[in-house]
Amino acid sequence: MRNLRRSSNNEAVSPVIATVLLLAITVMLSSMVFVLMQGALTTTEKPAAQATVSVRGLSNGFHVIRMTTLDQTIDPAKIQYDLSPDSSLDGDPIRGKVSDSDVYGLIGSNVSFHDRDAGYSVSQGDYFVIDSTTVGSDSGTWRFKLVDLSTNSVMVDIILPPIET
Repeated sequence: MRNLRRSSNNEAVSPVIATVLLLAITVMLSSMVFVLMQGALTTTEKPAAQATVSVRGLSNGFHVIRMTTLDQTIDPAKIQYDLSPDSSLDGDPIRGKVSDSDVYGLIGSNVSFHDRDAGYSVSQGDYFVIDSTTVGSDSGTWRFKLVDLSTNSVMVDIILPPIET
């Protein structure tokens, strides 16, 4: 009978090579996690909205301010309006958010916002109606501002024209 001799090759990878392989795997996994999370780590600054408006003083005592151009749609909760007299006039400023329940889509309030496309957003074609007779902005110089609260920038700053007769 022939004595079969088994080769006893119980050697594994040397400790140095094993350490290098573990380091390489760790670096590759760390790199993959970094690449996947890189989008979450970088913050992109949203540009300020650019808008133009047309404004008319109507003979019935109302002012209508229409958004003629707006380069992006904006959440009404992030837009603040400000209607205030010049410093030489008496009168209290009226201020609030476009999304307020007494402004958004409400007819008959002192300041109302009408969302033309009913998309719960401020976009081109939407308009404000100001009851100038009740507010007192039908006489003197009054200023209307829209502020984008997400970028803290003034989108619109206009002086209301006189009421047509």
